[in-house]
Amino acid sequence: MPGRLYGRSHGNSPRLRNIACLRGVGDNVSTPDQIAASSPSSSQPTTTTVGGGGQRTGGVGKPGTGSGKPVRSESTAGILFGIGAYGLWGLLPLYFFVLMPASAVEIVANRIVWSLIFCALLITITRAWRVFGAAVKDRTVFGPLALAAGLIAINWLTYTFGVTTGHAVETSLGYFINPLVSVLLGVFVLKEKLRPLQWAAVGIGFVAVGVLTFSYGQLPWIALILAFSFGLYGFVKKRVGPKVDALTSLSVETVVLAPFAAITMVVLGVTGVQTLTTLGAGHFWLLVASGVITAVPLLFFGASARRLPMTTIGLLQYFAPVLQFVVALTVFNETMTTARWIGFCVVWLALILLTIDMLRTARKNSVLKKKARLAAAQ
Repeated sequence: MPGRLYGRSHGNSPRLRNIACLRGVGDNVSTPDQIAASSPSSSQPTTTTVGGGGQRTGGVGKPGTGSGKPVRSESTAGILFGIGAYGLWGLLPLYFFVLMPASAVEIVANRIVWSLIFCALLITITRAWRVFGAAVKDRTVFGPLALAAGLIAINWLTYTFGVTTGHAVETSLGYFINPLVSVLLGVFVLKEKLRPLQWAAVGIGFVAVGVLTFSYGQLPWIALILAFSFGLYGFVKKRVGPKVDALTSLSVETVVLAPFAAITMVVLGVTGVQTLTTLGAGHFWLLVASGVITAVPLLFFGASARRLPMTTIGLLQYFAPVLQFVVALTVFNETMTTARWIGFCVVWLALILLTIDMLRTARKNSVLKKKARLAAAQ
């Protein structure tokens, strides 16, 4: 999958050109093949959305360029931020577990409402209301983000439902196969040509789905919905490109979803099935904390992405589903039959091939860029 999987980044609109809120923090979703468009040897790591071609985010420079921070310390900080982001995402099932008996619908509704309030607080602190207003008024930004909001709502509902109904292993599978979905989007949506290892990975991925279908007795629909909804979410967000930062993006998405979430909370309260105010102060504040728990990993990821090359980000991304998988087995005691182990191993084989292809392509691009710079210098 070429690095341009989701098309070119569009130039900033005049109204959004001076976005400064939480600079360098983006709604970025990494896949194993993103590095195809990034150069690990670049003096500044690039940040891309799913399959994106990469854009410079600033904040990291060579020693002596005025950055004031050694490259090594920046890389260490980036790795720590990345582990923090993917670690929090990987441990998210534990949070949903302690919220039970709240339903998936109630958890997601609260997550949306409290995220909006938390984002409003951050926007106020960073004095970014003008940026937020410009994003809402710009149809080329608001339209895609509204669509993205619908996709992420589907993703959140499916994920929460899976965790709270004893299918946490299958939810981890969804994020394991998400990179394969990104490859398929490149083929069927953008008509891109795949390299041999990518074709092999996709083929192996189909075999894995077949094995898992046999194991579950039906299609692993939770995993497939998660993979495709998140893959399409990244596709749509890439269309927004560098026009909007992470905080503004998340705020617009929650604004779109908030009316539906608020109505849902009212209906749950009227029908007597909501748990927000009926299970004590501890449960209440745990649900309220969903706003922070939603936003913090995103901000951590942005801080990581602006410090690290996409090669590292692409490898760190597997940290989340691995943690989800471990939690499902050790904490939730979910069953893994022999057939399911075989299916997961086949998926992991496909991901190994994608990772090898990613690293080979990154190395090749790095060499080509070095040769081009030497040629230009002569």
